[in-house]
Amino acid sequence: MRFNGFMSKNMMKKISILIAILLVVFAFKLFNLGQYLNLTYLKESQDAFGAFYNEHKVITIVSYMLIYITATALSLPGAVILTLAGGAIFGLVSGSIIISFSSSIGATLACAVSRYLLRDWVQNKFGDKLQKINTGMEQEGGFYLFTLRLVPVFPFFIINLVMGLTTIRLKTFYWVSQLGMLPATIVYVNAGKELGKINSLSGILSPGLIISFVLLGVFPIIAKKIIAKVRPVKTTHE
Repeated sequence: MRFNGFMSKNMMKKISILIAILLVVFAFKLFNLGQYLNLTYLKESQDAFGAFYNEHKVITIVSYMLIYITATALSLPGAVILTLAGGAIFGLVSGSIIISFSSSIGATLACAVSRYLLRDWVQNKFGDKLQKINTGMEQEGGFYLFTLRLVPVFPFFIINLVMGLTTIRLKTFYWVSQLGMLPATIVYVNAGKELGKINSLSGILSPGLIISFVLLGVFPIIAKKIIAKVRPVKTTHE
């Protein structure tokens, strides 16, 4: 009876969290908040946002971080626009710091929610496939996540949700995500600082820049494998 009672309480918590998430998403759609998360609106409102920030710095930073964390945690669209807005309002240095922490906290919350709500169900349905992912995580550790974070072609919200289904520790997920997302964050914040020169979101990341991110992300894994192969040979020789 105690076990059943625990299960029912646990299920009620999951249902409550799910309902809260759905209500926020519904409100986002109902009030058409997505209309404010586009490049045109951001450009038109840049001066107004800047003026408000000059008069109310703390309120602006706290409000911005709460919005960014909520949007990231619930995988709502508009992370790119919010990052550009941060660059336009706060500048390169302050914007990079604020957004780095906001995006990492939001991503970790998304990972935690995914783990709490979905992991048991996915484990029961796709346990064999999940085991392969967990094995990859055990072999590569944080390097695997670091590579995914550095490659901008993978949507960050998908990484957050998928990693929630693995055995990675949330503490590790947080600091690896913050480190791995930092280069792209700086690129987008700098683009936001130069908002007047941007005509489309697709022009921010050039193919050359994406390739650089890919190489930067793959390098640690390649280096790790080389060291793993060289070390036994060296030991045997000695």
